[in-house]
Amino acid sequence: MNDIHETIKDIKSKFRLFMNGTVSQSLRDKGMKYKVIFGIEYPRLKEIASAYKPDHALAQALWKEDIRECKIMAGMLQPAETFYPEIAEMWMDDMSCPELAEYTVMTLFQRLPYASEVVFRWIADDREYFRLCGFLLMTRLLANDLKLDERAEAEFTDQAFAAVEGDSAWIKRAASASLCKLALQSRMQAKKMMKLLGPLQKSEKPEVAAAAREIKNEIEYSL
Repeated sequence: MNDIHETIKDIKSKFRLFMNGTVSQSLRDKGMKYKVIFGIEYPRLKEIASAYKPDHALAQALWKEDIRECKIMAGMLQPAETFYPEIAEMWMDDMSCPELAEYTVMTLFQRLPYASEVVFRWIADDREYFRLCGFLLMTRLLANDLKLDERAEAEFTDQAFAAVEGDSAWIKRAASASLCKLALQSRMQAKKMMKLLGPLQKSEKPEVAAAAREIKNEIEYSL
């Protein structure tokens, strides 16, 4: 434990070298409520993390720090093989900003051996950050050529369209991105998605119709 404490002290000393007050204040103005925000951008954090060996205990200790950069780095240094589903749920319960969800999915969740098993449970969960991480993860898995059978595809699209019609802007955006990734797996998928988008484009809710048009335009642009 003393070694971990010393390692975290060393990491924090590097954070102080690259702290950016302007970025830090900007992030606070956007609603981030960490105790400490150094304002370090992702490429620099990745560079700092590369000096340390992935370690479960270190990553867990970093996550417990109420510091933006520590939590982001935790996902970089957490070995996937010791990150069990119950720990993933604890991390999602502890999330308080979409940025952390995006980075954690990118650096850790998409590497999990059980990712394709939990993603459906997460997108169907009532908790905001479970759903957000679920759709972010689905986007990554589909981009990496995850194939859905007919039943799984129907379940996913039902949840995704419900999210597009929901109130959370972040979940709406993540769900829209995942629908685009599914559509772009093949021309047949693109045609199916265009057909499904038809009713949404005629929604009485302007924001829903606009979201549907954006998905349609993204698909057409990318084909």
